[in-house]
Amino acid sequence: MAVTEPVPVALHAAHEGILRRQSLRESAARTYARSLPIVPVRARGLTIEGADGRRYLDCLSGAGTLALGHNHPVVLEAIRKVIDSGAPLHVLDLATPVKDAFTTELFATLPRQFADNARIQFCGPAGTDAVEAALKLVRTSTGRSGLLAFTGAYHGMTAGALDVSGGATDVRVTRLPFPQNYRCPFGIGGERGAELAARWTESLLDDPKGGVPTPAGMILEPVQGEGGVIPAPDDWMRRMREITAARSIPLIADEVQTGVGRTGTFWAVEHSGVVPDVMVLSKAIGGSLPLAVIVYRSELDAWQPGAHAGTFRGNQLAMAAGAATLAFVRENRLADRAATLGARMLGRLQGLAAAHSCIGDVRGRGLMIGVELVDPDAAAPDALVPPTAPALAAAVQQECLNRGLIVELGGRHSGVVRLLPPLTLTDEQAGAVLDRFADALAAAERSMHHSTDSGQSC
Repeated sequence: MAVTEPVPVALHAAHEGILRRQSLRESAARTYARSLPIVPVRARGLTIEGADGRRYLDCLSGAGTLALGHNHPVVLEAIRKVIDSGAPLHVLDLATPVKDAFTTELFATLPRQFADNARIQFCGPAGTDAVEAALKLVRTSTGRSGLLAFTGAYHGMTAGALDVSGGATDVRVTRLPFPQNYRCPFGIGGERGAELAARWTESLLDDPKGGVPTPAGMILEPVQGEGGVIPAPDDWMRRMREITAARSIPLIADEVQTGVGRTGTFWAVEHSGVVPDVMVLSKAIGGSLPLAVIVYRSELDAWQPGAHAGTFRGNQLAMAAGAATLAFVRENRLADRAATLGARMLGRLQGLAAAHSCIGDVRGRGLMIGVELVDPDAAAPDALVPPTAPALAAAVQQECLNRGLIVELGGRHSGVVRLLPPLTLTDEQAGAVLDRFADALAAAERSMHHSTDSGQSC
């Protein structure tokens, strides 16, 4: 079911020219541009219009940055208000009315027990900058250097953030098992698997021969995003809080992608009731513009003046857009909406999985959804679950794009199709997204069967 119209020759030529020049000028590190060869020129809400005149439903949302979708009126109005006021746009870390309003609104959304005794540090403009600040903070406040992180994690692309992401090999970072049902590291899943993961962590920290001295902090994602949309079980989150608190280990919650209503509560730690020592915030808090902060218990505030700085930590337009976004999500209860609509979308995707054996697992929380694709024909006789199917996932992503739907891939082997629609998604739009995904899955299935003898089957 193709949904795009024929493209006029002139538009197509301009579109292709821009993409060609990008490939000649930009680095080999390009990511999204490779799998999504479009040239956005206009956008509103869920919809992007490309330079070729085609329209797309955007379920990438700037990797979760666009809580209200593209160019939401309240965001545009907040930006215009600052520009029209003549206020300075670049102020380093000076106090301004715009910053004061943003900080006040942000603190109003945080768990009360946390916000009442918290400090905020404005960092460089990206989430990875905030992760770096959080790691430096706990190392400074504790005087220790080691860190606890989890398999499958993703915290950013700068050196320290990469060290605590899955796949890194920094000897100061101890890797701990992250619980999951579908690919449980203990082969059990469920509550029992999560309990074993917690016991492993506790035993390692308390074993005098375990080789893990008391660390400076533990960093975790309440839902692993790039790792394949894996929600942390609430009981396990509470165990991590108990384990770290009992050993005076600061707990860092990376809410860069899970925050601002995405998972069905304003902050994902609220599902479990956990109060962390540090929260890392970025993406949606800037209302589509670059902004990153850490908020932390005041007792950790051991920095000397200038211990952590950054030229672009005073982004006034982002603070204005962010305050407007936070207020709109809060006042319109969009977190509740994400919980309701997300559960409905998960239910329909689980129904789709019942008819397609290539869907190994459907999971998520709120409007943070993952569909893991597998190759059941390649499963070993003693395998608990089939291997992931990255080629099929890539084919599904391409078929989605052909039908005007933008999705992202994630997971260990890029075998998970990720959906991160804006929180303003309507019921009708959700239906259109799922219709296009189902059609793309069927088309990818046909293509895979046609290109191989045995194929990756659904």
